[in-house]
Amino acid sequence: MAVDAFDFTGKTVLVTGGSRGLGRAMTIGFAERGADVVIVSRKLDACEAVAAEVRALGRRALPVAAHVGKWDDLDALVDAAYGAFGRVDVLINNAGLSPLAPSMIEVSEALFDKVVEVNFKGPFRLAVLVGARMAAGDGGSIINVSSIGSLMPSPYFGPYAGAKSALNAVSIALAREYAPKVRVNVICPGGFLTDVAADWQDDADALNGVMLGRFARPDEILSTAFYLASPASSFTTGALIRVDGGCLTVK
Repeated sequence: MAVDAFDFTGKTVLVTGGSRGLGRAMTIGFAERGADVVIVSRKLDACEAVAAEVRALGRRALPVAAHVGKWDDLDALVDAAYGAFGRVDVLINNAGLSPLAPSMIEVSEALFDKVVEVNFKGPFRLAVLVGARMAAGDGGSIINVSSIGSLMPSPYFGPYAGAKSALNAVSIALAREYAPKVRVNVICPGGFLTDVAADWQDDADALNGVMLGRFARPDEILSTAFYLASPASSFTTGALIRVDGGCLTVK
C-alpha cells in the first residue's frame, strides 16, 4: 500500500502569522492532514478562533499571542510550544509586515525598524531557537516564507524587499548551521488573494506581469508547504521555491 508522504499525524507544526491569510491556510491544511499546531499572532482572540477550527478537526492546538519581532516573546513562545507538545517538527516563519511610505525618502526610521524586525530579525531568532532544539533532537523542517518582492525589488516596498532578501540569505546560513538533521528552505509567494490583497487584486496592470494571468487562492500555497515539511523533500535544503504564477514584474 502506498504511503501518504503528506500525512503529518503525530507531528507538531508551528505557524507564525497563523490566524489569517496564508498562515491560516497552512494551519488548517496541516491540521487536516493530521498535525497538531501552534498558532501564533499578536492577537490571542484571532489565534483562539483558528484553534477552535483545528480542534473541530480532531487535532490539538495551542494559540499563542506573540510579537515575532520581540525576542523575549519568542523565548516564551518556544517554551510554551515545547511545554505543550514536547517537540516542534515543522516551523513555518510566515508572519510578515509590509507598511508603505509615499517615497523612499519618506521612509522613517521607525517604519524601517518595524519592517526589519518582523520580516527578518524575528524569523531569524525563532529559526535559531527552534532549529537548535531540532538539531539536538529528532531533526525537522524550517520553512521561511519570503516574497517574490525579495527577488524583484521595487521602490514601492524597498525596505520590505530588503528584509525579505535578508531572510533568503540567512536561510542558507541556517541550512548549513543545522544540517544534516534540519532542513531549511524558503517559499517566495507572489500575489495571493488573502485579506491584505484589497489594494491590488483588481489591478489589471499587475496581472499583465503574471504568466498564468491570475492571482492565487490561499490554498495554492499548501502543496509546496507540505512538500518542504515532509520526507518527500528529504534531499532539499537551502532552496528557494517561487510560488508566483510565473511573475515577470512587480510594480
